Amino acid sequence: MTRILLRSSKTPFEAATTEETLQQKMGGKNLGNLVFSDSAYKMLHLPGTEIDTTGFRTAVPEPEQINEEYDYFVLPFANAFSPGFHKQLDYWTSVIEKVTIPIMVLSVGAQSSLDYDLDRMRPLDESVKRFASAVLDKAPSIGVRGEFTQRYLNHLGFKDVEVIGCPSMFRYGRSLSVEKKTPALNTDARIGISTTNGTMGDLGQIVMDNYERYPNLRYIAQDIPDLETLYWGDTSRAAGRHKAMPALRSHPLFEENRVRLHLDPITWMRELREYDFVFGTRIHGNIVSLLAGTPSVVMCHDSRTLELSKYFEIPHRLMTEPSEEFDAAKLYEQADYSALVKGHDERFDRMMGYVEKHGVPHIFQPDQDGGAAFEERINSIEFTPPVEAWSDEDGGIGYRIGWLKESVRDLNQQYKKAQRQQASLEKKIAQMNKRLVALEKGSKMSAYRRVRRTGGRALRRLGLRK
Repeated sequence: MTRILLRSSKTPFEAATTEETLQQKMGGKNLGNLVFSDSAYKMLHLPGTEIDTTGFRTAVPEPEQINEEYDYFVLPFANAFSPGFHKQLDYWTSVIEKVTIPIMVLSVGAQSSLDYDLDRMRPLDESVKRFASAVLDKAPSIGVRGEFTQRYLNHLGFKDVEVIGCPSMFRYGRSLSVEKKTPALNTDARIGISTTNGTMGDLGQIVMDNYERYPNLRYIAQDIPDLETLYWGDTSRAAGRHKAMPALRSHPLFEENRVRLHLDPITWMRELREYDFVFGTRIHGNIVSLLAGTPSVVMCHDSRTLELSKYFEIPHRLMTEPSEEFDAAKLYEQADYSALVKGHDERFDRMMGYVEKHGVPHIFQPDQDGGAAFEERINSIEFTPPVEAWSDEDGGIGYRIGWLKESVRDLNQQYKKAQRQQASLEKKIAQMNKRLVALEKGSKMSAYRRVRRTGGRALRRLGLRK
């Protein structure tokens, strides 16, 4: 029996509820991460192999337990070389350094600007060096998502780096077919849009322009904050708060029940099979569409989305272009999927060669079933339906729950701020105490001499000593 420990928040066969997903923050707050972890699980799911998942942080076994109970440690990552993942990267490095079994990174990406600026990566350099060194002590090479991440690791002095893309694209092995159902999109087309939180270019304007043109457009959400908004609601409508981005319940896409969030990649793919076109800034939102056979265009806003789009030859546009270029019908018309499909075999062979180089068994080997048993099992499971915004026709209950949720969130933020302030004060006090001790040690005067001198001064003032 081969035992594998896989970095993932859950197995593809666990049908998590909305409440479990919220409580455990499945996917590390981004359910798009389940797309690549599920594909990695399927790739390794064959008879005679047992796979356990780590959770993304809290449930990870101790290194001693990993060494004793497993044969391989497989680590799919997303944009792990990024400022927002810095602490987690150091945590995973500390685990890898103590592990003695073979390790396979499947794969990892760096996050910078669209022009692949290496200067932005400097604050991460030492942590990335430590991570790469730890991995290469237990693996023949590191698999990365694209050309920029390879260039970055080469720049840091690491040469055993292979561009393998992302395992998500190989969920169905060599099989990949993406075809346009119609020569052109009309206003009745069923369209999906996915967006990244925050502001970038004219993204809010792009969302609203397409919302107004296409009455069957839906926002395909995938973050835990989106799920909280769907599940709990908020007070934005009553407070008169509005944003062009679909982040508040006052947004017309929420108001018209045109928002969906899937807790599992399988239900996500099933829905997108019925769409005509999908586009947006979320790389895995677009990959799910392609796996479903539905045309998709990535709106690239950073190096991680760009390098993956270029490697897989996914049709893409840069967010630096004018907003009028992002009309769904125009994107659909200009997109060509021939290179994506034609190059898939070669990219698949490269990924499988990487896995085999690490000695890890997989379902796409000639004597295996290519994932047939996996698909049969997953199709027998009843997964949670996509989450929708709950109705506000409830006599004000939705507002009250939204108000309570926002109040709890604000209190949590205040508590975390107070904790940070307390930690800062404790650090300053410790530094002051350290300086005080150093000053005391630096004094050449003994305690006796200090007392005698102080006492002598007092006596002279009293005229008792000459």
